[in-house]
Amino acid sequence: MDFKKESNRFYKYDETSKLLAEVIYEPNGEHQVLLTHTFVDTSLRGQGVAEQLVDCVVAEMKAEGKKIVPVCSFAVALFKRKPDKYKDVIAN
Repeated sequence: MDFKKESNRFYKYDETSKLLAEVIYEPNGEHQVLLTHTFVDTSLRGQGVAEQLVDCVVAEMKAEGKKIVPVCSFAVALFKRKPDKYKDVIAN
């Protein structure tokens, strides 16, 4: 799925401007971000969209040399469920 990027946010709207998916992260010092919010509309749940959103943040933070502190419940669970996938970017 293609997401749009805005400062500290990746998102997707449908053709009627309804928010379908969103991830928000906030700076936490110079070398970290807090992944604070993940939302996926019920019409898209179960399709891996939330993980795709998180992966957008992961790719950006890897490129910037920053670490991620998962805060929202989805991100916390995802990072625990797939530690090998996120070990290079999770803040200790």
